[in-house]
Amino acid sequence: MSGTGSPEKATVDGSGLDVVIVAGTWHEQITNGLIAGAQRALDAAGATHHLVRVPGSFELPVVSRAALDAGADAVVALGVVIRGGTPHFDFVSSAATDGLTRVALDTGKPVGFGVLTLDDEQQGLDRAGLEGSKEDKGAEAADAAMRTALVLKELRTLRLADDIDDEA
Repeated sequence: MSGTGSPEKATVDGSGLDVVIVAGTWHEQITNGLIAGAQRALDAAGATHHLVRVPGSFELPVVSRAALDAGADAVVALGVVIRGGTPHFDFVSSAATDGLTRVALDTGKPVGFGVLTLDDEQQGLDRAGLEGSKEDKGAEAADAAMRTALVLKELRTLRLADDIDDEA
């Protein structure tokens, strides 16, 4: 299972963070589990959050970019892509991954990556944070987004403090 070796984490203090969950609509049961996990993690951390739905994983990057440009501190991108008999899986998975990476780098803001790329539906059910699931990838993506937003905020504060010291 992919969660093997994950670090133990204390609850993060996300108060003051505004996070947008951007989620596809394909594979409803799995996606709804991912959303619920992300919402649980954000609520537990005290972060403000909003949910925006998009047609599928291909649309996650453009809407994530819009959310960050509108002022969100972070985005949690959630989607499900299940391998089929054509190369479509590879194209959508790659476009979502590359697009979300570009969004994070271009905006300088975190994108929690919760796009499940699966061989079959059972793998998604095992990772969706549902009752009986082995992992909660929605919560993990939300946690990563918040932790990264806080690290970036700290780094920007350090840079500002250095700039003030340089001026003195």
